[in-house]
Amino acid sequence: MNDLVFTVDEAAERLRVSRWTLYALIRSNQLRSFKVGRRRLIEAEALTECIKTLAEVA
Repeated sequence: MNDLVFTVDEAAERLRVSRWTLYALIRSNQLRSFKVGRRRLIEAEALTECIKTLAEVA
């Protein structure tokens, strides 16, 4: 992952989940995100943390 931030579509693609699932992760505070104007962005580090957390629970 060379990018610092991802759009919702890019993050969903990286996690191989749907947009709906990604938004569910954001709503449940399992995935950190932030807004710039109307765009919601996800840091690469936040994706890594989310993956580690989900793997620990599984």
